[in-house]
Amino acid sequence: MSEFDFASLHARWSFPTQVWFGAWRLSDLPAGLTEIGAKAPLLITDRGLATSSIATQALEIVKAAGMEPGFFRDVQPNPTVENVMAGREVLRKGGHDCVIALGGGSAMDAAKAVAMMAGQSRPLMDFEDVGDNFRRVQTEGMVPVIAIPTTAGTGSEFGRSSVITDTQTHRKVIIFHPEMLPELVILDPELTVGLPPTLTAATGMDALSHALEALCAPGWHPMADGLALTALKMIDGALATAYWEPENLEARSNMIVASAMACTALQKGLGAVHALAHPLGARYDAHHGMLNAVLMPHVLRFNLPAVREQMATLAHELRLEGDDPGAAVLAWLEALQARIDMPSTLSEMGVKVDDGDIPALIADALRDPCAGGNPIRLDAEGVEQILRAAR
Repeated sequence: MSEFDFASLHARWSFPTQVWFGAWRLSDLPAGLTEIGAKAPLLITDRGLATSSIATQALEIVKAAGMEPGFFRDVQPNPTVENVMAGREVLRKGGHDCVIALGGGSAMDAAKAVAMMAGQSRPLMDFEDVGDNFRRVQTEGMVPVIAIPTTAGTGSEFGRSSVITDTQTHRKVIIFHPEMLPELVILDPELTVGLPPTLTAATGMDALSHALEALCAPGWHPMADGLALTALKMIDGALATAYWEPENLEARSNMIVASAMACTALQKGLGAVHALAHPLGARYDAHHGMLNAVLMPHVLRFNLPAVREQMATLAHELRLEGDDPGAAVLAWLEALQARIDMPSTLSEMGVKVDDGDIPALIADALRDPCAGGNPIRLDAEGVEQILRAAR
């Protein structure tokens, strides 16, 4: 039995930004707007959530506080440059002084990009996370963000970047600036209770992939490693329960916090899972978390020779048995995915990768910033090996 009553537990944290945690804390949204000094918010969400009771309730709460919020809901599951620019137009015309990001990773990424682009004169793609492009941002033109996630997966509410699809080149591009980190995050596990099982599983796997890839990324970052390990332990204990018992508030609470921790840890780096998931998602418009789930075992198998120490630590933390920690972790991962009915191949999830698409996918994966964080240096042969194994 948990030592906490998750139905009544409320907490305030200041890591890595202001965090208000607790069930039914959506009602504190007006206080959050006051906290950041905003009076004219623009609520941004995705098309799927736009007509939900959550979005309706959020708008009503803000209106009841005497404010007239704007509403932008034209965000696709894989948000595009066009979505961001349309959102910026609504923000500018409405004279909005902040953005409320409500939803999963797509809504979060689009909303953060809209807030960054509020007062920029350059095109969005000029801020791709390459070199010092972030220095081009006119920070005085940005508006603050309050982030309210409705999934436990991307952790984008704790990120300083957005992944946006360039429809001209069919690439997913990472847009980065340190001040894209939301000023306030409201973590309300109650908002994830109604998430369908398939999305609970896929978003949970997204969080797991962030933690696992961060743990495996080369370099010395004990703080990120600690967050990643704890997130993996929490996901191990909570994901299957959240999937099979959707109203279990303790499991939902642990998942939404683990997702946040995993996203904070990924500043250490990501790897081949995300380097491949980005071009696959851009080309086939497939769910990012599910792509990560399918790719993860194949990437882990490829990387095992270089991550023996990390696997020994993880196997110990998860209390896995066996003489080979790497094999034990791989078996644990595949068993967990089977428990939540995740597909094991790209074709099973409806992504048909033709031989003719492979050269472009390899090229895009190798140019993705996440490729540099893989523990084994990626080349065309290695990416093709992983892709064909996952196909």
